[in-house]
Amino acid sequence: MRLIDSETVAIRQETDLLLVRQLVRQRAAELGFRKLGQTKAVTAASEIGRNTLIHGGGGKMLLQTYVELARRGLRLTFEDHGPGIADVERAMTDGYTTAGGLGLGLGGTKRLVDEFDLASSVGMGTRVTVTLWT
Repeated sequence: MRLIDSETVAIRQETDLLLVRQLVRQRAAELGFRKLGQTKAVTAASEIGRNTLIHGGGGKMLLQTYVELARRGLRLTFEDHGPGIADVERAMTDGYTTAGGLGLGLGGTKRLVDEFDLASSVGMGTRVTVTLWT
């Protein structure tokens, strides 16, 4: 797997989420993702980006593009230094919410992407990495 490009976006306020969504859609299109793949990438970025802002108090997204044999990949890593997730397994359960939403964010995002990794430490923050392949 060869890294093609990398870019970091700060997530400090609501308007930063718009930039995240636009950048992810643009990169997915450039990599040759079809419309459905672009929508999945943008939805995943929006869900995790919003969690980074609301629950993590802000952070950053690292967007990386890869090529591996005949396919291209988009990897998004969201990181914050917020309170962390005390019970990751519970947080991944559909219907679980701490913000009064539908509780579909993490579990739903995992189903949208090809690879999903979540690491969180209470008091240290959270890192979520998702990867989609063409």
